[in-house]
Amino acid sequence: MSIEDRAKATAKNIEGKVQEAVGEVTGDPKDKAEGQEKQTEAQVQHSVENVKDDIKKAID
Repeated sequence: MSIEDRAKATAKNIEGKVQEAVGEVTGDPKDKAEGQEKQTEAQVQHSVENVKDDIKKAID
């Protein structure tokens, strides 16, 4: 488990949520889509970290 990687993923998720909200408020579909994409990337990063944790637990 890398706390640093999880923190980066959480920051990216928050950034994506903010960008999506800005896109909603301004009516800019590009900003909204980019925000959603960042959130998806963050979810993937969290999943990767979960797999790493599971593998480490299995090895230990």
